[in-house]
Amino acid sequence: MMDSLKGLDLLACAVLILDRNGAIVYVNPAAEDLFESSSKVLLSQNLKQVFPNSDVLETLCEQVISHDCLEMRQELVLERIGRAALHVHCIVRPVDLPDASVLIELRENIAQIRQERENRLVDQTQANKELVRNLAHEIKNPLGGIRGAAQLLEMELPAREMKDLREYTQVIVKETERLQKLVDRLLVPHRRPHIENDINIHEVCERVRSLILAEHPKGLKIWRDYDLSIPEITGDKEQLIQAVLNIAQNAANVLTDRIRQGDAELVFKTRVSRQVTLARVRYKLALNLHIIDNGPGIPAELIEKIFNPLVSGTEGGSGLGLTLSQTLIQQHGGIIECESVPGHTEFLIRLPLVRA
Repeated sequence: MMDSLKGLDLLACAVLILDRNGAIVYVNPAAEDLFESSSKVLLSQNLKQVFPNSDVLETLCEQVISHDCLEMRQELVLERIGRAALHVHCIVRPVDLPDASVLIELRENIAQIRQERENRLVDQTQANKELVRNLAHEIKNPLGGIRGAAQLLEMELPAREMKDLREYTQVIVKETERLQKLVDRLLVPHRRPHIENDINIHEVCERVRSLILAEHPKGLKIWRDYDLSIPEITGDKEQLIQAVLNIAQNAANVLTDRIRQGDAELVFKTRVSRQVTLARVRYKLALNLHIIDNGPGIPAELIEKIFNPLVSGTEGGSGLGLTLSQTLIQQHGGIIECESVPGHTEFLIRLPLVRA
C-alpha cells in the first residue's frame, strides 16, 4: 500500500488514512509538520488519541463509509494536548485500498487563525486601556502630594543641615517628576483630541524615515517599497506618525549591533488587501503598512506580550511605545500584528480604506 501512496508525500496539505478500525495507517510529511509529531508517534493511534475533541471528525468518517458518500467537508477546530488548537478545513473521502477505508485531508484555515488573533488583540488592548487609565489616575493623585511635601520639608530644613539633607529631598522630587512623566505618557491617548483629516500614508512614512535617519545617519539603510496607487485615508496625522515612529524607533534600537557593522536595514512597504475584517468590522479594502527589520528578532516568550504596557524587550525601555501604537491604530479602526524570527521582524499595521 505504501508504494501506491508515494504521491501523497509531495502534497502541501496534511493527509491521514485510517483503517477499518479507525487507526491511522498513513500520514504524509505535511501532516507531520501540521501536527508537530512524527509518523512513528502517529501511526496506529486513533483520532481520539491525536485530537481529544475528534467526535465530529469521527462522525464524518462514519457517514462517508456508511452512506457511500464521495466526500464530506467541514470547518473544524481540532484540540491537541499541550499545543494550540488547529483551525482546519477538513475533507473526508472513502478509499478503496487494502487495510484502509478513509482518507482525511486537512488544510489549515489561516484566515480563521488571523481573525481570532486580531480579536484577542482588540480585547487585550481594550482591557489594557482601562487598566492603564485607572492605574495612572490612582498613581497621579498621590504624586502631587508627595512632591509638595518634599518641597515643604526642604524649605523647613535648618540652614546648617541644608547641604547634607537637600540631596534626599531632591531625590524625592526628581523621582516623583519622573513618575509624573510616565503617567502622562500612559494617559496621552485618552487626553489628546482625535483630529481627522485626509492623509497620505506615504507622507507619514517619509516623516518617520527622516526622523530615524537623523538619529542614525550612518550604518542604517531604510528601503521604501510603496504602492503609490493607495488612496488617502482619514485619520489623525500626528497620531499615525507617533504610532509608526514608535515601531520604527524600537526597530532601530534593536539594530544597534548591525548599525555598528553597517548592515542594518529597515523596510517600509505599503500594499492593499481586499475583504478584510478589522476589529470585528468587515471592509472591502484595507491598507497594509509593513515595517520590517533585520535585527535579532523578538524572543518567543515576549511575542504574545509585546503590546502589553510596561513590557519591553530592550534594556532601559519603558515598555509603553508599542502599547501606545496599538491604542492609536485601534482608535483608527485598525490593528497591529507582529511576526518575528531571527533576522526578520515584521510589524504589520492594517487600517481600513473606508471611502475607497
